[in-house]
Amino acid sequence: MSGQDTYTMMRHLADSWGLLTMVAVFIGLCLWALRPGAKEHHRDAANAIFKDENDG
Repeated sequence: MSGQDTYTMMRHLADSWGLLTMVAVFIGLCLWALRPGAKEHHRDAANAIFKDENDG
């Protein structure tokens, strides 16, 4: 197998399965961030900048 054949094979693999993997990871991360249990974490992160003002 020559270098060009290896490159072509890896290029086809990246074009098909690489794209499918990246799309699946993106959808998974979106669903993970929008899960119902994350609501409290998002609220804490949004109010973190006001924490010192409330203490004093």
